[in-house]
Amino acid sequence: MRVTYKPKQVCAKEIKFELEGNVVKNVEFIGGCPGNALGMVQLIQGMEVDSVIEKLQGILCRHRDTSCPDQLAKALKEQI
Repeated sequence: MRVTYKPKQVCAKEIKFELEGNVVKNVEFIGGCPGNALGMVQLIQGMEVDSVIEKLQGILCRHRDTSCPDQLAKALKEQI
């Protein structure tokens, strides 16, 4: 299943990802910090959804109440 999520309060404009069963695949951030996003994507590729959510939820960016990783965790939570 391919999902497109519109994050809130972050620089990224979209987060796209696929779920194969309980596994996160092909994550792509549109906008935001490309180096940080690519690094994070490489680290979580192929991980189980629950593990990704556990690692990423609650991460904050600067003065914001969220971050791109936190928004990905929220997007994944909506799908399970």
